[in-house]
Amino acid sequence: QVQLVESGGGLVQAGGSLRLSCAASGRTFSTYSMGWFRQAPGQERGFVAAISWSGGATYYAGSVKGRFSVSRDNAKNTVYLQMNSLKPEDTAVYYCAATDTGDRLWVQRAYGSWGQGTQVTVSS
Repeated sequence: QVQLVESGGGLVQAGGSLRLSCAASGRTFSTYSMGWFRQAPGQERGFVAAISWSGGATYYAGSVKGRFSVSRDNAKNTVYLQMNSLKPEDTAVYYCAATDTGDRLWVQRAYGSWGQGTQVTVSS
């Protein structure tokens, strides 16, 4: 498994931007597909975005498509989530996750390693 640490969360006004980072340990990061999920208070954790091991394929939840962008730097063992045009409904704890499979990256069960999460709060 790979160890994951998220950073970059915080408080931002609606319409603003944040970039989350997820740093991974281990020398096999480039073999993992990576996902971002989020959990708002009182809600189940849900899919946000994912990126294949090579970065050649990306996937987004409909609610964030066109506003969020996922990318990775395999040389730095880091995956990013650029969040623009933030809305109050984007408020949640954001988690990154890693999987050694390339299928169904929008499914939580596909992931074997998870970070501790970072809080994103969007004020209106």
